[in-house]
Amino acid sequence: MKNIGGQAVIEGVMMKSPGNWTVAVRDQGGTIHLRRERLRPIPRFLKLPVMRGVIALFQALALGIKAIEFSAGKAYNEEAEKPLSKLSIALTIMVSVVLGIGLFILLPLYATKLLGLVFHGISKHSLLFNLTDGIVRVLIFLLYVVLIGIWKEMARIFMYHGAEHKVIHAYEEGKELTVENARQYSPLHPRCGTSFLMIVMVVSILVFSFIPQDWQFLYKFFSRIVLIPLIAGSSFELLRLSAKMKDNSIMNLMIQPGLLLQRLTTREPDDAQLEVAISALREVLKLEEEHV
Repeated sequence: MKNIGGQAVIEGVMMKSPGNWTVAVRDQGGTIHLRRERLRPIPRFLKLPVMRGVIALFQALALGIKAIEFSAGKAYNEEAEKPLSKLSIALTIMVSVVLGIGLFILLPLYATKLLGLVFHGISKHSLLFNLTDGIVRVLIFLLYVVLIGIWKEMARIFMYHGAEHKVIHAYEEGKELTVENARQYSPLHPRCGTSFLMIVMVVSILVFSFIPQDWQFLYKFFSRIVLIPLIAGSSFELLRLSAKMKDNSIMNLMIQPGLLLQRLTTREPDDAQLEVAISALREVLKLEEEHV
């Protein structure tokens, strides 16, 4: 059985296997369109623990941009003049990373600094400072998710997110990939990007606690940026471990916060959305068979 991941896009689902990726999108006329591609092989030294998590993150960003570009064109029957260039994808990733750093690192850090001026204990104790910083980061993330969930189009993407999880559950349980089989499973999945983000926020609190409290604000900020690869890589390994040990009672308890968070980023899909997710998964499995 292949390790399958996925992502919801505009009126569709992207599925990724170890060596391939596909995206299925339904247009306004009801037709399902498919895009399929081989993934470039990753050098062995980049597959080492922790390092592979950083590579997986950037790969997911790049594939996500390609998948969204394709889905937007097909869903709204608007063909792009030409696909995004590598430079455009790189610039988009760079802008996304910068915005993410500003929203989830700089803003919480600055807010915690201001809170330290009011509550002096925060500014004096490293553990309390980083715990407050982490709580503020989680609150900002939750507010962000709730706000985008109000957007009607995003609510449909959340439904496709649920469809992606249900279909992957059916595949992992060895069931035939049909709408009837997929419908019975949960829209929540332990190996999800939302759960990954929750793990990242928890790990960041632990890692950032090693940054000296007496450092200047800019040093604290830039040290956090330097530590992002370590946090992302470590969180990726914990996510993989949690998926493998989901039946373990202790691990099951640890993954609950991520599953609770997924209740904000998934919705129950309809049968048409499950059909799209199944099409994407079938196609990526077919590609795997063709390149054995």
